[in-house]
Order: sequence, then structure tokens, then C-alpha cells
Amino acid sequence: MHMRTKKWAKPELSACPYYADEPVSYKGIWRTKFPVDQPLYVELGCGKGVSTAQMVHDQQDRNFIAVDITSNVLGDARRNVERLYDGAPVRNVILSRFDISRFDEYFGPGDRIERIYINFCNPWTKRPKYAKRRLTHTRQLMQYRHALAPAGEIWFKTDDDTLFDESLPCFEESGFETVTLIRDLAVSDFTPNYISEHEQMYRDLGVPIKFLIARMHPLDAAGQARHDAVIEEVSRREKNERRRRAERS
Repeated sequence: MHMRTKKWAKPELSACPYYADEPVSYKGIWRTKFPVDQPLYVELGCGKGVSTAQMVHDQQDRNFIAVDITSNVLGDARRNVERLYDGAPVRNVILSRFDISRFDEYFGPGDRIERIYINFCNPWTKRPKYAKRRLTHTRQLMQYRHALAPAGEIWFKTDDDTLFDESLPCFEESGFETVTLIRDLAVSDFTPNYISEHEQMYRDLGVPIKFLIARMHPLDAAGQARHDAVIEEVSRREKNERRRRAERS
């Protein structure tokens, strides 16, 4: 379903002091963009930011980067953050818009991310060949490794059984150990769990929410070779894109 354009979103984001309009220039130096250097968490696909705002407000001893691909939802996220802070300065979150599948163009080893959240991403289950587009595909997970701190974690939630089950071997192949696995988050005692509009909708329908925490560990020789190949491929794509942009300017 196409989302109606919100004409107010872009102007409000442009005036927002914690919105990164050119995130590619922040690669490797995200930590310097916060007033205080604290553990850095990244949410890939924050949507309207209902749960994001609560998480950011409750954990002000953490820095957050909340990412989505459209200005419409980021405009809502900004308003939700502002509502909770109620006029107080917002210092521990940056909102940004970019294509998450190109993660390695925006984050690098210098960012030392402690945690990445992936919540209710597109499951890409219609055709088997679409699996490589998932945010939990091995190729994507290898990109995250490149910017994670040692023992960094990925927190992953989904309502889709196929996506969850088929992601498990991808985490293992990419050098992540699953340290927490919950098949129905609603009946567990896991905390903290910040509930988005999307998650609440599926809870109301009685659909179990699947959840895992995967912790990064060092790769063996074969895994390191796969990682290096992915990063080389992404780097080549990034250089080609920069060349195309230069040719158009």
C-alpha cells in the first residue's frame, strides 16, 4: 500500500538538529556526532518510531541511530521523540534516511556499534530467489560485522515463521552465536521489549512474535574469506556509485 506523502515531513526533518541528511559523510565517525560518547545502538527500519521514541527516552545512557528509507515515517518518528522529551533537548538519537541494504556505505569499523536492531523487516518469502534481499541474509550480516564492536549483538524480531527459521543458519554461517531465542515473545518474561504499532497489531491478531539475540564471534578462515569477499563487492559497488554521481554533477 502506497503511503500518502506528508508535505510537512521533509521541512520538519530539515530543521531537526538530530537528523542526518547526508549520512554517507558520517561513515566511521558516527560516534563523534553525539555530545557524549556512549554505547552505540542502530535500529534498521524504525518506522514511525513509536517504540523507538520510548527506547531512546528510557535509555539516555545509550546513543541511538534510527534509520528508515522514507521521510514520511521519519517525520512521524521525530514527532514521537519530541513528544516524549516534552521540550527537553534530545541528545542521544540521530534520525537518518537511507537504503539499509547498502549498510556498508554508511557504517564502518570506526563506528564500533554495540547493538543492531532489526524489527519486522520485509520477509521476502514469495520466491526463493528473493531471500538474498533479506536484512538477515548472510550477505547483509557480513556487512553488519564490518561495523560491529567485538561481541556486538543483533536483536531480531519478526512475525514471519519462514523468515525466522531460514535466518537462523545465516546467523551461524556469518559468525554469530544465538544466545537468546524466543518463539512467542508475548508469553515470555523478556525485558525490555519496546512494542511498535506493527508488533501490537500482530499481538492483537494472536500471531506469535519470534525474537533472537545473536552475538558476534571471530570467524574461522572460510568465514573470513566470505566476509572479505562481501566487503570487497560492496566497496566496488560504492566506488561505482560515487563515479556515477560525479558524472551526473
